[in-house]
Amino acid sequence: MNFTGPPASLPRRFAPSSRINLITGKIIGACITVHKAIGPGLLESAYEACVGYELSGLGLQFERQKPVPLIYHSVKLDCGFRADLVVEGLVVVELKSRESLHPVDHAQLLSHLRLLQLTVGLLINFHVTVLKDGITRMVNDYQEEPDAKVEITY
Repeated sequence: MNFTGPPASLPRRFAPSSRINLITGKIIGACITVHKAIGPGLLESAYEACVGYELSGLGLQFERQKPVPLIYHSVKLDCGFRADLVVEGLVVVELKSRESLHPVDHAQLLSHLRLLQLTVGLLINFHVTVLKDGITRMVNDYQEEPDAKVEITY
């Protein structure tokens, strides 16, 4: 049985976890292959191109620099947010090449997951000696409550 994705009536966040785990495993494998071949110290754009090449070789569909929409009061705003990679329409991948990651890097990935309504993301920092030390898997379980009321007091 081939899985082609969730029915159109369901958000993508309800994809079977086994499929997401398979995809994240392939993404991590592709990143390790790239890191072993070219090592740390290059620009993020170089890693993005190389990882894209590896993902293509694995037969995975992906989008590079995917626009991340921001809907505010029912208006779609173009703020220039972009996810480095979205793989199989299910996994957001943010690639970094920094000496150390900061909380804002994690917040960026979580924001992209929430705005794209996806569940799983990978934050991968190539500026490490051993790539496994630079991999963070994040899960977004953000769900809006339809009738949530916020009380603001001045």
